[in-house]
Amino acid sequence: MSERYCVIGNPVAHSKSPEIHAAFALQTGQDMLYERCLAPLDQFDATVRALVAAGHKGANVTVPFKLQAADLADRLTERARAAGAVNTFLFNSSGGIIGDNTDGAGLVNDITRNAGLDLEGKRVLLLGAGGAARGVVVPLLAALPAELTIANRTVATAEALVERFFAQLAQDQRLAACAFEDIAGTYDVVINATSASLAGDLPPVPGSAFGAGTLALDMMYGKAPSPFMVFASEHGARQRDGLGMLVEQAAEAFLLWRGARPETAAILDRLRLGV
Repeated sequence: MSERYCVIGNPVAHSKSPEIHAAFALQTGQDMLYERCLAPLDQFDATVRALVAAGHKGANVTVPFKLQAADLADRLTERARAAGAVNTFLFNSSGGIIGDNTDGAGLVNDITRNAGLDLEGKRVLLLGAGGAARGVVVPLLAALPAELTIANRTVATAEALVERFFAQLAQDQRLAACAFEDIAGTYDVVINATSASLAGDLPPVPGSAFGAGTLALDMMYGKAPSPFMVFASEHGARQRDGLGMLVEQAAEAFLLWRGARPETAAILDRLRLGV
């Protein structure tokens, strides 16, 4: 019988994760079944425990449950502990729940491998300070940008992330927080980690943040460019959605579960044709 996995979220019907993991399994010869799981907003813990009881081997976690997933896990990997957020569960044979976070690795791999941009020495702006943002700060800093600025509607939340990750800074790196209205200057990379695109909204980022050489990456993806991507493009930036990040973080999760890391380029190209 195929070992079972799923992605848990609300909403989750749009998720391409089942298609991605089916392709990974075919490529690597793994016998597994991967499905979508819609968790009621007030029953996330119960949903996860039911999956464990039913014999599932692991799960991905998407919005809005990543922070709650970190609280539910019996044990956290180092990168999940650093982020305080979980996007991947591994269920062990005794029913224990291990929480990991592959978002940051997926984001950095997509920017450096797929978009071809070396982050070292760059000026990076991260929009948002929720679970999606928390999961990527440490891997972004490890890629050695000169500066990482976290902008958020509530400045105190962004400042808390700066305090949380300050010890991760390399020599001469700068990690800062600001309100959206205080974003200053042009950035090499602007990453939208807010939930604005889910609602079809534009985060309040000024056009001056983008330049001709800017990579504007939205963590969300869809059939049409998000308002953030359209706005960035109108101000000269190169736009990129979150599909590559999704594929790369999925590859990291697949490696955790199955012990094999699939090749992602062909799968990402295939998905691009179908988006």
